Amino acid sequence: MIEGRDLDIVVFGATGFVGRLVAEYLAGHAPREARIGLAGRSKRKLAETRAGLGDRASSWPLLVADSNDAGALAEVAAATRAVATTVGPYRPSGIKLVEACVASGTDYADLAGEVLFIRDSIDRFHDAAARAGVRIVHSSGFDSIPSDLGVMLLHQQAEADGTGDLEETTLVVRALKGGPSGGTLASGKLQIDETRADPALGKVVNDPYALSPDRAEEPDLGDEGDLAWIERDDTLGTWVGPFVMAGINTRNVRRSNALQSWAYGRRFRYREVTDFGGGLAGASKAAATSAGLAAVMAGVGFGPSRALLDRVMPAPGEGPDEKTRKAGLFRIEIHARTSSGARYVTRVEAQGDPGYAATSVMLGESALCLALDRDKLPKRGGVLTPATAMGMTLVDRLRAAGQTLTTRRL
Repeated sequence: MIEGRDLDIVVFGATGFVGRLVAEYLAGHAPREARIGLAGRSKRKLAETRAGLGDRASSWPLLVADSNDAGALAEVAAATRAVATTVGPYRPSGIKLVEACVASGTDYADLAGEVLFIRDSIDRFHDAAARAGVRIVHSSGFDSIPSDLGVMLLHQQAEADGTGDLEETTLVVRALKGGPSGGTLASGKLQIDETRADPALGKVVNDPYALSPDRAEEPDLGDEGDLAWIERDDTLGTWVGPFVMAGINTRNVRRSNALQSWAYGRRFRYREVTDFGGGLAGASKAAATSAGLAAVMAGVGFGPSRALLDRVMPAPGEGPDEKTRKAGLFRIEIHARTSSGARYVTRVEAQGDPGYAATSVMLGESALCLALDRDKLPKRGGVLTPATAMGMTLVDRLRAAGQTLTTRRL
């Protein structure tokens, strides 16, 4: 076993579909001096993964560990400065690695979009991680980096201009091309099952401030539930409908606000929607797509229809081929009005399937940020968000990696 802090980054779950993509990204884009290891359950599969990464990865160490083996996870965490994990669903599979990283003083990033898992992580480890100065960063992929960093940029620009706090803020998905993630679907099914079995967990998931560090201190701004059906947004001049990732993204963004003592504003209202265009055509498209999404969600929650859906939807560890991944894209705008009436928009976009290609860049750069940029990061520990853990340092990295994050005043 590797002794001491001989590694900068360990990719945990490197033999899985997304784990391999993250390892490939690091093999092609990490500094040559970066010390990277691959971790997973099977040494044979790890060796096969490493062999496919090219010469730069030929000497990367292989660390064998199962997500349920606390001792092995402790050894992995103690060997590196940062862990990037793609092993989900995270609620049954991830909490022991979080615990190991906090105990070892090792920074951590994952792709978790599971409200219940993140809430568990906060309740169990935030205070200890804060005392130790350890950064535990959930949702370091398409959910929720575009949302979290995009709103942060709006706040920073409004603050620099002296135009007041953020108030009405809406993320609008303008374009989205990519396949469903098997891991995300598995996490969603698990959360549905848990909330059906325990209504108290359903209340947590449905709470707009579910991830707040201090729920009692959150402002009462009326209904802030996620959009469930279509509506005409006169400010945007378009028909909008639900965005499937709003349930996790909005809660992460609100946590970022609260962790910074509500720096975005005490009247900050945030929602996420999908743009379907104007006129009758836009309304029809919005209704059809939203009805389809509702049908899928209902089907996943019903045993016989779930079995049928499982036959056609990707399973965990599966994903699109390279050509399909490269053809994907996302384009997001986040519109905000400040307390003085000023209006801003942040644009976040990237080429590549959001859940695979773009996400592997985001998690890869997050890991590099945590491991190599420590002196540039906010002096904060705990169970954090991308904005509060890495802030502008991660923005700069993503821009250098070819992703767009820009803000302008309207």
